[in-house]
Amino acid sequence: MRVTIFGATGLLGKALVREWDQDQVIGLGSKDVDIRDAAKIRNAVERTRPEWIVNGAAYTDVDGCETHRELAFAINHRGAVNLAEAARAFGSRLLFLSTDYVFDGRSTTPYETDHPRSPQSVYGKSKALAEEEIGKVFPDACIVRTSWLFGVGGKCFPDTILKLASSRSEIDVVNDQRGSPTHAPDLARAIVSLCRKGAAGIVHATNSGDCTWFEFAREVVESARLKTLIRPTTSEKFVRPAPRPKYSVLSPRSLKHYGITMPHWKQGLKNYLAARQASAPAGYAAQANP
Repeated sequence: MRVTIFGATGLLGKALVREWDQDQVIGLGSKDVDIRDAAKIRNAVERTRPEWIVNGAAYTDVDGCETHRELAFAINHRGAVNLAEAARAFGSRLLFLSTDYVFDGRSTTPYETDHPRSPQSVYGKSKALAEEEIGKVFPDACIVRTSWLFGVGGKCFPDTILKLASSRSEIDVVNDQRGSPTHAPDLARAIVSLCRKGAAGIVHATNSGDCTWFEFAREVVESARLKTLIRPTTSEKFVRPAPRPKYSVLSPRSLKHYGITMPHWKQGLKNYLAARQASAPAGYAAQANP
């Protein structure tokens, strides 16, 4: 199977390139192809002739999207539609990465794939609009929603906590936002399986289990055997430019439909910490195990 990954230099893209075996995979980053340029996308797809296109390219700075609204929609919406149109034109299958931010966070039970979209942030709105238009341009596309992505090789929540914990005795973390942390390699393996199974429609893919950001941070610090105290706080005391969903747990029902399950997020965190330590310079890794 021939696969072209757009966004291959991002956190998930790197994991996809590492995890995808037994197939012919070409990874393209933003320096290779700007997905805002439809002509360059067509040239790339014509050159690589993929059976599957995986679109992991996105402007993922949630707060930055609030300030740079036009850029957010240009990449997350228009760029995604450009890829969908190219996939249709060249007869490729398409998998588009989306987000829990398409929901308003007011639910108290895991979101199913058919729950109405109601994004509250620019980032969420740009992704939701992309989902809607891709559904019209390419009805058989696979739209994979995920949440709280973390992994080695990019900015993520555990990395931030570990860096703060190396120099602080206390860290305040919000305890009123709940979701499912998702380890990039676990998500990458699920995506590989979905493509090989010919998946279509909306699929929710996260590590199993859920927690608050406070609980996630506490697990990070305890697993790294650091002594920093993690203290719970509220969203009202930690105001951000973009509103965050208070609850964004995604139901695994659609993923299990394809016979795919993902490990618990605590196992994902364990694997992340091991990979982080293995990739860190001597001395730096020791900070996680004083």
